[in-house]
Parts: sequence; structure tokens; C-alpha cells
Amino acid sequence: MNETMVCVVGNVATQPVYRETASGPSTRFRLAVTQRYWDREKDTWKDGHTNFFTVWANRALATNVQGSVSVGDPLVVRGRLKIRSEQRDGQSRTDVDIEASAIGHDLARGTAAFRRAYKGEAATAPPDTPARPEPSWETVPGVQPVEEAQQQREPVLVT
Repeated sequence: MNETMVCVVGNVATQPVYRETASGPSTRFRLAVTQRYWDREKDTWKDGHTNFFTVWANRALATNVQGSVSVGDPLVVRGRLKIRSEQRDGQSRTDVDIEASAIGHDLARGTAAFRRAYKGEAATAPPDTPARPEPSWETVPGVQPVEEAQQQREPVLVT
């Protein structure tokens, strides 16, 4: 199946709207993507045209977006591009949607703190909820730390 996959970088323009549907959770919001260019004559950055996309997230992504994204956040969105044209009140209208497969904060413009969501855990759980600890690779049975393994090697004599 041929689909148009896109990756866009922009700012959240509307508060995400979360809905429980028959097929599972769904969240939608508008993403504003503004072209910027360098004006050599005025020696400054200028804003160009702004495109608006309606971003749709489903299932676990929808739940995580609801707990992580707010208006003004810089995001990177990857997903399927869907363009719909229709006639409404005698005027032609075109809607551009992205069915998101991945959404993340744009770390070129700020920092973020990632918190893994586990099955059955709400994305908006309080921060004092104990998280599952990451494994300590130094204490895994049968695995030596790199430094110890390198020290135990015998030197090779090359003639």
C-alpha cells in the first residue's frame, strides 16, 4: 500500500482534545508550521507562510499525548498525510490531516524529561508513582564489565 509519510516540525496551536471512542482513545490537536528564512537585506530572520495540520493520535499514543503536550510546545510529528477536499456552504474547503505514528518534543528548542508509560499505567499518573528500575548491566550474572574483561586478556606478542 502506498501512503505519503511526512515528518513535520512545528508548534502546538490548540489544546489537545482527548476522546474515548469505540476503537480506543483518540486525541487531536492543530500543529502550526511556519517557514522561516534569512532576509539578507535587513540582516534578520523573517517568518513566511504558516501551514496548519490537524494531528490525530490513536490508542497509547493518544493517551501519552494528552499527558505530555500543551499549547505552544515545539513538536516533531511523523505520520500519514491525508488531504480531504469538500464543498461546504458553496465554498471549496481543503483539510490537511496527519495520522501520527510518532510524536516528540523538539529538543533543538528545549529540554524534556521522558517517563516510560507501562501497560495499565495512565500517562497522567502522579510523579511520586514508583517507576520500574532500569537494569544495572554491571550486575547481570555472567556479564563482566568492559574494564574487567579487557584487564583479563593476555597480551599478544606480534613478531
